[in-house]
Amino acid sequence: MADGTIEIITGKERRRWWSTEAKLRIVAESREPGACVRAVAARHDVYPSLVFNWWRQVREGRLALRHSPGFVAVRLSGPSDQDDDQPRSVASSEETSAGGIKISLPDGTHLHISHAAQLSLLRGVLGVLRG
Repeated sequence: MADGTIEIITGKERRRWWSTEAKLRIVAESREPGACVRAVAARHDVYPSLVFNWWRQVREGRLALRHSPGFVAVRLSGPSDQDDDQPRSVASSEETSAGGIKISLPDGTHLHISHAAQLSLLRGVLGVLRG
């Protein structure tokens, strides 16, 4: 600019930001049967090499939707006779008096989570249980 010249950039040279959802949508569109990567890339105004780069990132697991924590159904119930039939584990008085939540899974598995449970550990356990 100091010498009075102006450069006009046209075409695909500008830097753009793509959301993860948009990248995954373009990748999915380009992987449909009979789809041409070059045509899909042109339709979205990106280079085909960028679409292939996103393919690689998906394959390596670096490009995926992050699942945000959601709500799960909860049913509150009081103590039942069935609980007396189940073998009880020995817990410290701190764990039993501190409260927490008990999760009963459809396969009969019961989880008791104390208030002192680490959130990151709980997220990992629930993620595995969800599949």
